[in-house]
Amino acid sequence: MSRAAPWRGRRIHLVGVGGAGMSAYARAAAALGAEVSGSDAVAGPSTESLAADGVVLDLHVGHARENVPPGDDVELFYSSAVPEDNPERIAARERGLRESPRAELLGELTALRRTIAVAGTHGKTTTASMLVHALRGAGIDASWLVGGSAGAGLGNAHWAEGEWLVVEADESDRSMLSLEVEIAVLTNVELDHHATFASLAQLREAFREFLARPSAGIVIWRRSELLELVPATALVGEQEDAAADVEASGAGAACEQAGPVAVTFDADELDLDANGVRMRWRGHEVALRVHGAHNALNALAALEAARLAGADEARAIAGLASFEGAGRRFQLLGSVHGARIYDDYAHHPSEVAATLGAARTLAPERLLAVFQPHLYSRTAALARELGEALALADVIAVLDVYAARERAEDHPGVSGLRVAEAAADAAAGRPVYWLPTFADAEPVLRAELRAGDVCVAMGAGDIDALGRALVRA
Repeated sequence: MSRAAPWRGRRIHLVGVGGAGMSAYARAAAALGAEVSGSDAVAGPSTESLAADGVVLDLHVGHARENVPPGDDVELFYSSAVPEDNPERIAARERGLRESPRAELLGELTALRRTIAVAGTHGKTTTASMLVHALRGAGIDASWLVGGSAGAGLGNAHWAEGEWLVVEADESDRSMLSLEVEIAVLTNVELDHHATFASLAQLREAFREFLARPSAGIVIWRRSELLELVPATALVGEQEDAAADVEASGAGAACEQAGPVAVTFDADELDLDANGVRMRWRGHEVALRVHGAHNALNALAALEAARLAGADEARAIAGLASFEGAGRRFQLLGSVHGARIYDDYAHHPSEVAATLGAARTLAPERLLAVFQPHLYSRTAALARELGEALALADVIAVLDVYAARERAEDHPGVSGLRVAEAAADAAAGRPVYWLPTFADAEPVLRAELRAGDVCVAMGAGDIDALGRALVRA
């Protein structure tokens, strides 16, 4: 079987195919020669493009057992948002078909290429997208599977003939532990998926296991609590000595030994303004067109990973020069009454604070934060912290919870009102709106916005649709 189509003859059915990750896997599977079918609960831009591009030849909106193609050679893979009682999963079990979580499909894909896996609570999509641009700038023909558009006209997936593959390593369903990894990147660790991990300690153990997987290198933020997760054999001496070596050299420290090496990074002496970020890395000037100190860290992680993969440093930096952000990551949608409207995926307090900090570098007359909480479990656990982060804005609007895979009846008494109340407590009298639905929010925001404002609509649900509706009208 040819290298170009090693999966020819496979029949793969994806349940939840419209999701950011699953749609990427669909594209990779089709590029490898598989016949791909799939379904999703609702239609959207992702499902439409999969059908239009001929990636998914048999695509259904809505879930039904008859969506699973006939034959005993069909392999069904499901996203983490698809429950066990999904009718297509039931049909697959009754027919004796392979029924597997998405992690197994991604694991198969990573086994086909030298894989760079980007993990961490925050920044995975942006860091992975930056890494794609850095590698391409250095002339490396990499494949990628990321959780959103990689920016600059690139989609969320591409399967190339080159030897490297860039993927996101997701902790939300522990799928990061199913990957074949050569280089691992860890951006940060905070508890975000409360339904998967009972505690931060449990999450840290999962990341410790992830960092034991790479065969060649580990790229990690220079923080003691993160360095503790790195295998001792990958560090230069003790953790404190490794950090001291880094500070003395002004660059990432790598040990020269068999097996994986650990390279650390940190962002120092940043110049943050309305044009983006300027900094130095390994003796080079780096200019980014994205905003915020958090994006400086993302870029440094991407550059270090590209360097481990053999990229020329100067060419990798040049590859980042045109990067203006991944999809739904501080993405400018347009303007309303002279106010700029941005969409951002931030859904954790640290992400909300980082995004609002980046928005401040644009020097707005007023900063407005419109937030849609994501998941009842996260809202219940982090309402106070989310409210405190939102209080960094001048005007705050909070919508009701985007349920995703959870059910309201399983979380009685939990709503976005908890976040709005916490924001009001922390906002020192600045206006806070409780606007549960888009229909509530759109007229209030339209009346509130004025020239010179920056408005950031944040959340991991469908809040981007509100921002786009404001701009369209």
